[in-house]
Amino acid sequence: MSALDAVRARQSWSKVEDTAPTREELLTFVAAAGRVADHSSLRPWRLIELRGADREVLGAAIAKAQGDSSPSSKPLRAPLLIAVVASYRKSEKVPRWEQEAVASGVAHVLSLLLDEAGWGVIWRTGHYTRAKAVAKAHGLGKNEELLGWLYVGGKPEGKKPGRRKSVDARKLLTRLPAASTEKAKKKKKK
Repeated sequence: MSALDAVRARQSWSKVEDTAPTREELLTFVAAAGRVADHSSLRPWRLIELRGADREVLGAAIAKAQGDSSPSSKPLRAPLLIAVVASYRKSEKVPRWEQEAVASGVAHVLSLLLDEAGWGVIWRTGHYTRAKAVAKAHGLGKNEELLGWLYVGGKPEGKKPGRRKSVDARKLLTRLPAASTEKAKKKKKK
């Protein structure tokens, strides 16, 4: 399957089975995903693997963040959660937003790789990604922010993934406004 075919076939799977890639398989995917464009090679990201009881710890942290008395069952929806963390580095050349874009890129490429390998994946976020209790549960440092989790599991047989609307590329791929282009042409003639 080509990269284009893999991207076109990617879907989010909100419900998955209780199987997941091994740590060794995951390490291979992470090493590949880490090849995203990364200005100055800062690697301003890290991933946290949550399995088994780790998900219960997260459920308790989400409950604390929301002021609930019972742990959230959301982290139990998949056997593997991969927390996506932006780990900001000091840099005069690479602004914070660009470093967050790199972390997001790693997560997206990782989700593509997992999907192409046959795993069901969905990227979940929520307001509690910025909650202190959730950050503490993940052991985040001062210069880190949680961007969300990839929920990963087996694709259920006979089930279809969620629907995706097609992308109208003609509306989303534009050119500079004509006025800017005309100014540049006139400047070049002088």
